Amino acid sequence: MLATVLPIAFALVSLALVLSLVRLVKGPDLPDRILALDTLYINAIALLILLGLHLGSALYFEAALLIAVMGFVGTVALSKYLLRGDIME
Repeated sequence: MLATVLPIAFALVSLALVLSLVRLVKGPDLPDRILALDTLYINAIALLILLGLHLGSALYFEAALLIAVMGFVGTVALSKYLLRGDIME
């Protein structure tokens, strides 16, 4: 069952990653690009988790956790910069 589901999940998450990349490049506004960047982080995390399931290694889960933390901090910093014009007060 898992051998059937994993390739389908890899294909769908990869497609979502490509679509997010297109939105990041062609986004009409800056908030759209920030949202696309956040979605790109989430898709990368999903790909790492799927790879960890496929290879049976817990190392990929830790890398996914690190990317999640960096993605959250990056999204918050970009959003604050967009709203206020600076990150630190």
